[in-house]
This record gives sequence, structure tokens and C-alpha cells, in this order.
Amino acid sequence: MINTDAIFHVKGESQFIDDRLTPEGTLYAAVFTSPVAHGKIIKINTAPLKRIEGVVKVITASDIPGENQIGNIIQDEVLLAEDEVHYIGQPIAIVVGTKPEIVRKAVKLIRAKVEVLPPVFNPREAFKKGHLITPTRTFSLGDVNKTWKECDLIVEGTVESGGQEHVYLETQGAFSYPTEKNTIKVISSTQAPSTVQKIVARVLDLPIRMIEVDVLRIGGGFGGKEDQAVSWAAMTALASYKLKKPVKLVLRRKEDILMTGKRHPYSSDFKMGLKRNGKILAYENTFYQNAGASADLSTAIMERSLFHATNSYYIPNAKINCASCRTNFPPNTAFRGFGAPQAMFVIESAIFKAADELGVDPTVIQKKNLLKKGDVFPYGMKLQDGKMRKCWEVAGEKYKVEKIKERINKFNSNNKIYKKGISIMPICFGISFTSSFLNQASALVHIYTDGSVSVSTAAIEMGQGVNTKIRQVAAKVLSINIDRVEVLSTKTSRVANTSPTAASTGADLNGNATKVACKNLMERLRKVASDYLKVISAKDIQIIDEEVYIKGRKTGLKWDELVNKAYMNRVSLSAQAHYVTPNIFFDRNIEKGKPFAYHVFGIAVTEVTIDCLRGIYEIDSVKVVHDAGKSFNLLIDRGQMEGGIVQGIGWATIEELMYGDDGKLLTDSLATYKIPDIYFAPKDIKVHFLKDSNSLSGILKSKAIGEPPFLYGIGTYFALIKAIREFRLDLKVNFSIPITPEKVLLSLYEKI
Repeated sequence: MINTDAIFHVKGESQFIDDRLTPEGTLYAAVFTSPVAHGKIIKINTAPLKRIEGVVKVITASDIPGENQIGNIIQDEVLLAEDEVHYIGQPIAIVVGTKPEIVRKAVKLIRAKVEVLPPVFNPREAFKKGHLITPTRTFSLGDVNKTWKECDLIVEGTVESGGQEHVYLETQGAFSYPTEKNTIKVISSTQAPSTVQKIVARVLDLPIRMIEVDVLRIGGGFGGKEDQAVSWAAMTALASYKLKKPVKLVLRRKEDILMTGKRHPYSSDFKMGLKRNGKILAYENTFYQNAGASADLSTAIMERSLFHATNSYYIPNAKINCASCRTNFPPNTAFRGFGAPQAMFVIESAIFKAADELGVDPTVIQKKNLLKKGDVFPYGMKLQDGKMRKCWEVAGEKYKVEKIKERINKFNSNNKIYKKGISIMPICFGISFTSSFLNQASALVHIYTDGSVSVSTAAIEMGQGVNTKIRQVAAKVLSINIDRVEVLSTKTSRVANTSPTAASTGADLNGNATKVACKNLMERLRKVASDYLKVISAKDIQIIDEEVYIKGRKTGLKWDELVNKAYMNRVSLSAQAHYVTPNIFFDRNIEKGKPFAYHVFGIAVTEVTIDCLRGIYEIDSVKVVHDAGKSFNLLIDRGQMEGGIVQGIGWATIEELMYGDDGKLLTDSLATYKIPDIYFAPKDIKVHFLKDSNSLSGILKSKAIGEPPFLYGIGTYFALIKAIREFRLDLKVNFSIPITPEKVLLSLYEKI
């Protein structure tokens, strides 16, 4: 169950963009960007660069042979600004030279004369002005308007959630070089090789086949390299195409933070109606999504917010609205959870407020409304799995939640300065791309004459262990030692028209494609074995642990020999297979369908302690019961759980993006933007994988593990609020994350 990539990481042998050997004569690029959030470009002065030895060329929009357009879902984003700029950090020109330090120095000498125009940073203001990426969308179930009068209690409120910097270890980067016949090869740190390939071809006005994108691995992505890796790949490809030289561009950390989009901040309104027993009858909310200056993936993220607006609860009457609002920040983009965390924070806030009004603990309302098999979501899909309530029951029993509450109550009674809080955070997360056509993958498997195997898929290894899982799939289906199997780099010339490694689908889609290809090879090998052993039916042949059996009896024929016999008999030892997730669809005309192959469920029990004099706090423990199906690599899945939990806690607590009035990011380095470290992380993380669970659609009956753990971090916010309440009973909660130590301190005391 070892993650084999981890060994190379520890030894320093893993190669990333900046480690790849570059040919002699490689040039380097740096980017000149907009100094203002919104304005008209009057003049760009590059004259001072003529005095700098080593500057080869300054490339602007006028040098683009094809379209100056890198938008994917909606084509509203230019590669290089021409007449207007729409955010600080928007690329205007590329400086190419002989050394990285030369081009970075040169960029600082460029001067831009820009007529400043009024910017918009608040999504509600953008909404009022009609600055929308697309029209507002609404999911609904039942009739909320008729139901309000049946409610004993109605609560309303506003919720704010901030953005989040990805902080992948490897910054954005790409390396491009010309090959024969005017073609370009791109080495990119991307989660979406085919997107890079398609858009580079568009920019260069070339057929897609003339662009080859190759990805060995990337040093983290978290969604930040799904669409936003395109810019840097296109810039290096453009420069390489124009100059007929290899060109490399790797952003420094500060450049990366300033120029790239983040998790979408949301401003939301909610209204919830309940009976006195805690049963939710109606729920309505509106999300105002801060998309930034262009669409990027905002429409898809908005859609996933709509899908996850009711989280783990069945609400018979619901109306969910979402507006994607255009502002003058860098285009915000995919981030682990993809709009679901923002939506789930809103409904958990509504439940918290309703519990306050009813004078009960939020768990009373949570438990009363938990999903059960057959319940219908606002998007029309029936829940196929009844594991939500099972997770709740197991968590209560395994972690003895009631005893924890008693212990916390006793602690709070005996301590004036230190206070503890506890929260329960249930999650329900749908697995599949919500655009159905993306739920497809291909695999190419070769068996070589020495019995070794190579696998090529669309999956991008970014630290999550997907290559190890694909090796496991091939080894299991072929019944060979995993050391025989190698997963090759993801290359568009080997596997074409790929979907991004995103939406927690990498292992499911590419693993299933690998499984089909390996099964096809096994059928051929069984036929070879049956012919050689003179067995009438190939069905009587089994290959187990690299040996051939006839109806459970050893034959003495080994894997290596069988492979060679297949080769000598001119039987193909290569197989290509295509996999599509079955039985999923969504009709956006009526906003109904079955968009997910399955759902992932879980419960997190979070305990915190606050120092009420200083406002600082510790996360004592996060104890989780998680439905991972039938996990076939517990080590990798546990690593994903722990990393996701801590990252989610970071978003909910200390990761605060701060901007000046002009829209300039102030938290533009890891000295000013705080992320969880080993001292901030929970002192105790326990993960219990739900037993007797499996998935019919997930690879080898497992369930996806990438994004769901992030959502458990939301529970930390509510545990902190409950701890604050123990010190200050009259606290009026303003639902806003992150809840930093500074905000905690201000919440503990009345303002003077």
C-alpha cells in the first residue's frame, strides 16, 4: 500500500518543471502585468529594455498568430491585454531573454500609462450593476412560498466566506520547444493536458494535433492548475513558436500569488423555516459568487454550489439561487471542494441560528433532517445510498460523543479563562463531473516481452497517489507483482481528448479504463494459454499470482513464458480502452437529472479550546467516520483525509486574503498569508473508515477520496463559536469565515 512516488520525493529524485533538463539555447520568460484593477491602456513603454543585454524579445497581443483568447467554458479571457485591463496582475506583455534574472529585471523597467476606471470588488455591487458571468440559476424542490406559513419558526441571515490561496508546492510553470514540421511540445504543470493543448492550438492558429502536451507529475494543484495552468503554457508556446527556440517560464511564489485566482469568495443570504421539533420544512438561499474578471470555471463551480446547497439533509421545499458576479479581481478558479464548501457553510449557519432560536443544540436539527435512502435532492436525483445516518450512528458510538459533551461542560464550568467547544459536521458530496461529457477516460496498456507492463492514462499525479492506485488496478487485474507495472507520463499523443484530473474522479475514471484494458489483455492471454495447454475452453484458465491454473490446478506455466508465447503467436500485447460513467445525465433546461454516480458521506466531531484572554485557540481533535467504500489503499486514503481536513480548517480559520482599496492583494507572500503548519494542525486526527460499504461505480468498489475531507474543516468554525459562547453568552454571531484569532478576540469582548 506504499505510495511509490513518496519514496522519490523524499530522496529528491522526483522531477518537476524546473528539474527537467533544458536544451542548449533555452530562453526564459517573465510577465509584465497590470498595475491597476481596471483601466484603459494608453501606452506601454518598453524602450528601456533595449539597453539590457540578454533581452531577446518583448511579445504583446499583436504578436499572437491565432486568437488572443484562452477562455475555456466561456471565451471571455485574453492571453495578453490589448485595450483594457481588468485586474491587478493581468498579463500585458512577455519578456523573453537569455537568463531568468535578466527578464525579471527587464519587466520592472516597463512602464504602462493607464487611464484608471472605477473597479468593482464586491459581488453584491456587481450583481446590482448587472455585471454577471451568466444569468442567475435556480434549483428548486416543492414550493417554499406556500410552506412558510406552515413553519413554527423562520430564521434569516447573511453569510460571508472568504477566498483561499492554493499554495501548491510547485508554482505555475511551463516549458515549450519547437519540434519538426512547425509543431510545439509543451511540458506543463497542469491538471488538464487536453485543455492546454486545445487552447495553445487556438492561440497559435494550429491544428490540435500539432501541439503535444506532456505531464510527468505536478507539485500539487488543488484545482489551481485545472484551468489556470493554460496561461503560462500558452505564453511559453507562443514565445517558442515565434522565436523557434525552447522557452521556459516558472513563476516565483509572490508572482504566482499575485497573478492567479483563488477559491471563490461568496456572500449569501438564507431563509429557513422549521417546526418546533426541529424538522426543516423550507429553505431558500441566494449565493453571490465573486467570480473575478472572467469566467474561468466559475459557472461550473456555481453549479456545484447549487448541487450541494442542502448538504446532508432532506428538505422537502427548497429554492437555491446562485449568481456568478464579475468583479475586478483575478479570475477565481477551481479549488478542492469546487463550490461545495461555500454552500455547506451557509446551510450549517442557518441550522446554527435556528438552533439558537429553538434553544437546542444544532445536532438536534442536524440529526432530525439527515438524508435517508430514497430522499430527493433539489436537482431531482434520488439518494441511492443510506450511509448518511449510519455514519452519524457509528460516530456517536465510536467516539462517545455524549461523553465528550459532558466532559466539555464540566471543563467549561471549572474554567473561567479557557473554554472548549464541540461541533458535529456531516457531509454529503456527489462524485462525477457535473458536465456529463467530462465523465470519460481512456487507458493504453502495453505488456512487454519480459513481462513488464506500462500504463498510460489521463490521470495527473499531483501528490494524491493516483499513479499508485492505477498500478494497483493493473497488478490486480493481471494478477502480477505491482513492481512489474509502471505508469507513464500523461501525454496527449498517447491518450487524447482527456478530461482534467479533478472533481475527485481521477482514480475512478482512469482506474476503470485501465481495468477494462487489462481485462481485454487477460482474455487474449487466457486464449493463448488454453491453446498451448490444449484446454477446450479458455474460461477454465486462471492466472493467479503470475502462474497459470486450469480449474484451480497449477500447470507450471509462468507469466513470463505465457507473455512470450503470446508474442511468438503474434497476439497483440497492447490494449486501449475507453470508460464512461454509466447512467448519469443532467438537463439544464429544467435543472433536473442524475448528475452523480454516487455520494460520499461522513461525520466529523471537532473539539477546540480557546484562550479567552488572548483570543488564540487550539484544535484539540477532529474525529471522523468516513464512507470510502471498499478502500484498496488505506494509506493513501488516510493521507488524503488528514491533508484535506487540515486544508479545510485553514480555510475556515486562519487563511485570510486581504486587499487594499485599490484591489491590490496585501497578503501576497507566505510571510503575510498564513496557512496551517504542524503546530496549528489538530493535535489528534482520528479517521475511521465505515465498514461494510462499497461503491458499484467507484474503482474496485472504492469511493473517491480527494475533495470530501476538506468539508470536515467547516466544523472547526462552529466549535469555535460554541466555545466563544461559553465565555460570552450574549454573542450575536456574524457568520463569516475565516474566523482568525483576531476575530475571535474581538468576539470575546464588547467593543468599547
